[in-house]
Amino acid sequence: MINFFRRKRKLLADDNKVLKYLRYAFGEIILVVLGILIALQINTWNQQRLERELEKSYLKRLQNELTRDTTY
Repeated sequence: MINFFRRKRKLLADDNKVLKYLRYAFGEIILVVLGILIALQINTWNQQRLERELEKSYLKRLQNELTRDTTY
């Protein structure tokens, strides 16, 4: 797969098709940036989910302790 892209890039550069090469390079850069942004967003969502679960467990434990304390 890498060889395919390498050959395509070389052909575009050798044939003096600079504009096509620049469009190709720009497209690759955009794809990489989008991939990174998607990965960061997924990580943020996961972190928030874990924090909500932890908060719920703290609140549940606090509720149980308060219920137990008021019965004595």
